[in-house]
Amino acid sequence: MMDIARSSDLSRSAGELRIAVGRIVRRLRQEWEAGDLTAAELSMLARLEQDGPCGPVALAEAEQVTPPVVCSTVAGLQRQGLVQRDSDPCDGRRVILSVTPAGRAELTARRSALSQRVAAALADGFSPGERQQLIDVVPLLQRLAARL
Repeated sequence: MMDIARSSDLSRSAGELRIAVGRIVRRLRQEWEAGDLTAAELSMLARLEQDGPCGPVALAEAEQVTPPVVCSTVAGLQRQGLVQRDSDPCDGRRVILSVTPAGRAELTARRSALSQRVAAALADGFSPGERQQLIDVVPLLQRLAARL
């Protein structure tokens, strides 16, 4: 059982981690320009790319939003040619959403630009040992993200 002092330290560290990660996300988002995809659009597009084609209800569950949010967000992605809607071959009444080649290209370009920005920050502001420490913690951060 964790004692009170360790619990307090863990809570304090968790708060500091949350703030640091939040700052990183905000700084990366500052590069967005008017007309760029929203965070919700990027998230749904990336989810469809990662998990493959699915229906709006499954996408809503995966993204932890309501189906109407998915419908309006996907409509915007579809207007931009980044997502396509097709009839489910097993049940023509259902819709299957999938990423288009243009959607994949958008995700690739976005990821590349953000990765280059992070790589430049790592190269310019951190020693080789510090860079390795940050690289080593990535699997732990991925595990933490999966548990939240």
